[in-house]
Amino acid sequence: QVQLVESGGGLVQPGGSLRLSCAASGSIFSIVFMGWYRQAPGKQRELVAMINNSGGTNVADSVKGRFTISRDNAKNTVYLQMNSLEPEDTAVYYCRAQPGNSWGQGTQVTVSS
Repeated sequence: QVQLVESGGGLVQPGGSLRLSCAASGSIFSIVFMGWYRQAPGKQRELVAMINNSGGTNVADSVKGRFTISRDNAKNTVYLQMNSLEPEDTAVYYCRAQPGNSWGQGTQVTVSS
């Protein structure tokens, strides 16, 4: 069992930046992929970015060039650096660990002037 706790969300103006953190605990040795997903009101949850335990990444086209995913293995933490934020980035952001289906509780990101 893997437990995930997200932090770092908040309200930011368009063009601003935020960094989300996801701290993992429990059976962390089993984790191969960690990813960030988001769900906006009335929309399906979508993949934002994913990183494997070798450091390989996959980033959605909608955020490519603006968002960066990284991990600190010593801290069992994955980060999502979000720059040049747009109102369309407003959503609840969730962390996920695979294999298995462990999800964090989510953190709200609101981009508004």
